[in-house]
Amino acid sequence: MPEPARPLIPLWWAIPVAAIGGAVLDLAFPDVGIWPLAFVGVALSLLTLIGRSLGGAVLVGAVFAASFYLFHIEWITRYLGLVPWFALAGIETVLSAVAAMLLTLAYRWVPRLLPGPWGRVVALPALVAGTWTARELFLGSWPYTGFPWGRLGMSQAESPLAELSSWLGVSGLTFVMVFTVAAAIEAVRLRVWRRIPLAAPAVAAAALLLLIPQFPTTAAGSLRVGAVQGNGPSGYFDERERYDVLQAQMDATAPLLGEDLDVLLWPEGGIDADPLRNSSVARALDDLSETLDAPLIVNAATERGDDIYNTSMLWQSGEENPVALHDKANPVPMGEYVPDRWFFEALVPDLIGLIQREYTPGTNAPFFDVDGIGVGLAICFDVIYDDVIWEGASDGAQVYMFQTNNADFRDTDENLQQLAFARMRAIETGRAVVNISTVGTSQVIAPDGAVIDGLSADTAGHLLVDVPLRTGLTPAVLIGPAVQIALGWLALPALLVAGILVRRRTKAAPPVEDGAAGV
Repeated sequence: MPEPARPLIPLWWAIPVAAIGGAVLDLAFPDVGIWPLAFVGVALSLLTLIGRSLGGAVLVGAVFAASFYLFHIEWITRYLGLVPWFALAGIETVLSAVAAMLLTLAYRWVPRLLPGPWGRVVALPALVAGTWTARELFLGSWPYTGFPWGRLGMSQAESPLAELSSWLGVSGLTFVMVFTVAAAIEAVRLRVWRRIPLAAPAVAAAALLLLIPQFPTTAAGSLRVGAVQGNGPSGYFDERERYDVLQAQMDATAPLLGEDLDVLLWPEGGIDADPLRNSSVARALDDLSETLDAPLIVNAATERGDDIYNTSMLWQSGEENPVALHDKANPVPMGEYVPDRWFFEALVPDLIGLIQREYTPGTNAPFFDVDGIGVGLAICFDVIYDDVIWEGASDGAQVYMFQTNNADFRDTDENLQQLAFARMRAIETGRAVVNISTVGTSQVIAPDGAVIDGLSADTAGHLLVDVPLRTGLTPAVLIGPAVQIALGWLALPALLVAGILVRRRTKAAPPVEDGAAGV
């Protein structure tokens, strides 16, 4: 294998640059949310990898990822302490560092395979962007159900660039962002001021980000939704008596009694008992639905057979209840269940012992038919999984209702980050989102991402909103999986082919002097 050219940035400088890059990228996400900094963070990361040896790439890749994740998910320490924080950030760091080698190999191989300037400003940025996107997809699916919390595209929820996600999805947005940065870097390295046309790929990608409008969906009336944030003691370690959370939700719902509404929405964990097994709770829900003359969408932990689920329920008086169920598709590892419990219990028995329930992944559709209106669903962290969102839209959702419980992360960035993800889903699918939390922040978000109404954190209250309905599927929903393959996963075989071709050319060519291997 040919040795790499000398690194663009020496290692002693690349390490602090990578650390700064990770911290800068985190600032693009809430609660700071300076979205242009996402491009700065990506640029600093890529600059540290150009010309690097594989060992050096692992080192600077690890520094970048550690800096990003330790800031980005610091909210884990709110109740759980340092061990889970370091463990999750550590896993993401190791996987990101290994993937950094692939980015370095792209910078090593493509210029040798396509040595002309256009190969540098088109093919190389495309492979770098695809490799970055593939890394995101991998981290979002493994180990276990993955952790797609730090996706680059999600940083743009408050920016005008988010509208591109309605065409290409979040992964496609990530690809175009990285391509823009990588193409601009190569244009500068090739002294673009002497050859202005070489700026065209970066300019075209930037124009795509800035000028493509949101894909239009079709207005289909409205749904009058009551959504209730009870602010009850719903955290894992909150002190409470039986039914305290249910009572808090009932109390905050009281002002809606007598109001005209089409459906009442409660958050994840809004019922601290299983209405499928507890007849008194079931009667209370029947009575509430009858009083409101409207169906309820509620959530509780439910037991069915030997399995426990995190379950959303459609409940309506006069019907055999629940009318419909949706179980959370991706229970959180180390939060809602413990994979390989025997192994982790041996390492940290006290922490693992706190997790008594073992939630089972749901397989039913994230969709309810509410009196002829299609409602898409996502329970808490399921909002970050593309397949859950796309399935709801494909099944006929005209509006989304996201239920979450942020009580374990009060006073942290977690709830604002999750709220930004909900806003991105509204833009991506062209549908309104009602995002209701036990403790806030809760919002009703329009199909274009604008906030219609909301409740601040740590307050009990309700929303009563005529939520716009939409029909028609965005390209992101229709071709999202294909985009992920084309702009993400296919980068890996493309990189492999590039490496094979470079190796063959090197063997066939007479020996020449090459630059010193960098670190």
